[in-house]
Amino acid sequence: MVMSCPGCELGVMTVNHFYGEEVDSCKKCGGMWFENGELNAALSKADNGDDAVRVEETLGQHLGISLRFCQQCDFNMQRYHLMDGYQIEVDVCHQCSGIWIDEHERSKVVNSPRVKHLLGELDANISVKTWVFQFLSQMPVEFNIKPKSRPIVTYLLLALNILIFAGYGFDINTTDTVFDNFAMRSSDLLTGHHPWSLLSHMFLHGDLMHLAGNMYFLYVVGDNLEDALGRVKFLGLYLLCGFAAAGAQIVADPASSVYMVGASGAIAGLFGMYLMWFRHASLTFMFVVYQKKLSPLAFFGIWLGFNIVGLIMAGEGVAYWAHIGGFIAGLVIGILLKSKVMATNPLLAMLNEPEVKVTR
Repeated sequence: MVMSCPGCELGVMTVNHFYGEEVDSCKKCGGMWFENGELNAALSKADNGDDAVRVEETLGQHLGISLRFCQQCDFNMQRYHLMDGYQIEVDVCHQCSGIWIDEHERSKVVNSPRVKHLLGELDANISVKTWVFQFLSQMPVEFNIKPKSRPIVTYLLLALNILIFAGYGFDINTTDTVFDNFAMRSSDLLTGHHPWSLLSHMFLHGDLMHLAGNMYFLYVVGDNLEDALGRVKFLGLYLLCGFAAAGAQIVADPASSVYMVGASGAIAGLFGMYLMWFRHASLTFMFVVYQKKLSPLAFFGIWLGFNIVGLIMAGEGVAYWAHIGGFIAGLVIGILLKSKVMATNPLLAMLNEPEVKVTR
């Protein structure tokens, strides 16, 4: 008896090999039918021989009755997410334990054991050590995919900023001299003075707390972005966001003679890119003593809200327009480069891909 396709109901099912297992696939729509145990066996081989792979244990939310029929049992199948936090739909027959997978979902399913492991790491409980650190520092802690390579440029930027500050930051007279020559002032730039300050201001900081805060945030997001972009492109985009931040501050207050220093604008640009490419990550936020994991969207939404409130209420002293300008530049870069970044980072692409809606 020839089995008809549960997906399109038009194609003829033929036998194909899938990671060493003989499975039925549709010539017309490309979907695959896995009889009881076949998908477990295939995923175990795809996951480097991990015999512990069990599809039944990975299934996530039950989405209701499918409009598709099991062609062997003639019963409606049931729709499920492949796993919690990874919203790829599969159709399961409760009678024969067969599983139908659409063609566009196949590669994601193959990688599901690794994705499950990563999602489990991202959703891990917060340790006591992490809580103590965050309570004392009131800084966020990031939970994200570990970079594949050492973030050399991020480390060099950290070292350069720290060494430059160490060279002037503990002597008031030296600080004044350095700021006079290398800090950015809108009024100076617009009259043709100190054009190099567009670059040099990114590597100067007002005090130790200013330096520590910026370097910590650079450390938090820099490693993942450098890993996704590559070292040269990461450095170029970091500087580009810093220039965009400076431009926003100049446009907002062209007559200002107040010194502008700090890496905040460039790092705000990294925030924008991070938000576009790492939506699966989570960052903890400390509410006095209560620690809460937030998505990047929620976390950076709070950060942007603080900057907008500061812009409305505060006087001179903090370059809020630079923060906002850098962040917007990062968002634009993140949108423009997203397809290229995802193409060169397949696992990141799978974690970022939204659920595909299929008519059933």
